[in-house]
Amino acid sequence: MKIPGTKYRLAAHPRFGFLQVKPTPSAETITEFYAKEFYSSKYPRCNASGLDIQLRDKEFYDAGRADICRNIRELTGRKLKSMDVLDIGCGWGQALLAFKKQGMNCYGFDPAPEGVEYARKKGLNVVRAGMEKMDVFGGKRFDVVTLTDVLEHLSDPVAVLKEIRRTLLKPGGILLIDVPNEFNAFQLAGQKTHKLASWWVAPPGHLNYFTPTTLKKALKGTGFDVLCAEAAFPLEMFLLFGHKYIGDGKLGRECHQQRMNFEANLRKHGYGDLLRKFYRSLAELELGRKIITYSRAAKAR
Repeated sequence: MKIPGTKYRLAAHPRFGFLQVKPTPSAETITEFYAKEFYSSKYPRCNASGLDIQLRDKEFYDAGRADICRNIRELTGRKLKSMDVLDIGCGWGQALLAFKKQGMNCYGFDPAPEGVEYARKKGLNVVRAGMEKMDVFGGKRFDVVTLTDVLEHLSDPVAVLKEIRRTLLKPGGILLIDVPNEFNAFQLAGQKTHKLASWWVAPPGHLNYFTPTTLKKALKGTGFDVLCAEAAFPLEMFLLFGHKYIGDGKLGRECHQQRMNFEANLRKHGYGDLLRKFYRSLAELELGRKIITYSRAAKAR
């Protein structure tokens, strides 16, 4: 599938079926993109990478991080205090700050100097490093490894998953992956409704395009057992309601605010558990703007 206006095309991974950008940009090109452009004001922050967005909507994002902490406690049967967590692509360190409040020992790395400097000033153990290798803390292993909005950007996500399993996770450790759910039914229907281009296909930023099925296949094929999967709010529903927010920053913000209101009101009135069940059901239907999986290295058979 040729990507209009670029030298790239999309091709299915021969084993796991997720779509990849071909030819693959070099590791240097990818690292430079994130170090110089991804966090700059010129980049369209639809993925909430900007510090201003993270701080403005802190209550919303921290509620999601609280859900992550709860899921980890339930899946491991352990308290979070003194767990070692590594956030790969930690950005401005906002997730690590939330984990630190839970008593976790926090580590992270990111190629963007601004994010690393900010996180260090907040007292976090964060280093600047590209994505060429995952072991940047001298062989240390972790109880939890997180990749939030990272796997879709990597030149070889399969190799990264194998390396994480081999070098980073402690026995019984949890791998959390959060990626966009691309080419889902709501997205495609919204695209057709408004006669839009495939706005979510964006090399050299996004190099891999996952569905819940293909992400699970990749995890299982690299030696992980998927413990549970969740989705995020299906933002593309607003397109189906008639709200053409693509390319309209003001309307996009209004739609995002409605999504935040939806979650906040459910949590406020004691329906947080129902919200989690709702998002797990959406994941089973291959719907939702994001896919969040929790996995553990499979035992040798």
